[in-house]
Amino acid sequence: MVNWVVSLAGPRRISLEPCPPDPLGPGQVRVRTCYSGISAGTELTLYRGSNPRLSKDWDDAARMFVPRQTPVPYPLIGFGYEEVGEIVEVAPEVTDRHPGQLVWGIWGHRAEAVLAAEAVRPLPAGLDPLAAVFARPGAIALTAVLAGDLHLGDWVGVFGQGVIGLLATRLAVLSGARVVAVDPVPARLDHAVRYGAASTVDARADSAAAALRRATDGRGADVCLELSGAYPALHEAIRSTAHAGRVVAAGFYQGQADALGLGEEFHHNRIQLVAAQVSGPTPAPGMAGRWTGDRVAQTFMDLVADRSVDPLPLVSHIVDASAVADALALLDRGAGDVLQVVLRF
Repeated sequence: MVNWVVSLAGPRRISLEPCPPDPLGPGQVRVRTCYSGISAGTELTLYRGSNPRLSKDWDDAARMFVPRQTPVPYPLIGFGYEEVGEIVEVAPEVTDRHPGQLVWGIWGHRAEAVLAAEAVRPLPAGLDPLAAVFARPGAIALTAVLAGDLHLGDWVGVFGQGVIGLLATRLAVLSGARVVAVDPVPARLDHAVRYGAASTVDARADSAAAALRRATDGRGADVCLELSGAYPALHEAIRSTAHAGRVVAAGFYQGQADALGLGEEFHHNRIQLVAAQVSGPTPAPGMAGRWTGDRVAQTFMDLVADRSVDPLPLVSHIVDASAVADALALLDRGAGDVLQVVLRF
């Protein structure tokens, strides 16, 4: 048998390559991939060559980026974190997983993977397997919402209505917030309305700061969630927020922040700027001991299972894994009708 894995040989040099299958070890399961979603954030930074881990090393002990001492270890093999598949083999001692079971987890863009049994979670009964590719994006969105510390009746601006921004819009609405969705793509704003946004702002034509102040008798948003990863959007989110309010910066920002003026509203309105990042030990300050990354992901999937969140309308393209180069190029072009692109194995 031959396994297949997505390989990045360098910026914009991507392909599906053969590789040998891994042996099954104690406590492990073999999963055959059904679908693998492509991240339009982190994965595109690797594809484009702008990810800071390509030019610097991350020092785990110091929790700092430091100058890279060795060349980038191309090819980068099997990156990706939005997978769903079917268990085809289990180690003898594994009793809580079985062949034929559909599971979700993180194992990268590959046709099959050998994983610890506890690293994959069963798909809820009756749920379309395609929905499980949203477990990680949903966890990122929920992390941002938790970091925002939203309250019933809060006015919340959600900047960026890509996949994660739209999921954050829905989760903020479920939290009791009145959401103003901001994006330059009208079709994405239409999705936001269907997810419960109270109003929308076309960022090409209107000022989100003005719209949020009109909606709040001049106060501004209680909280803004910035999920586009664009510095101008982060600046506008700060401008849109009430005095002493909170802005959650959850996008993956690249390069220098030329469009961000921290001497303006940020300074004069004493804005609290909070970073949200899904892979930390806890999703937000003050939640240690209660919320973990595993709980965040499972909570999102529970909301999908009980139909509180329906992510399937966000799937815009399903392509065969052999066409991964076309799929990444499609995302790279940034067309407004592209949301969640999924590889089918």
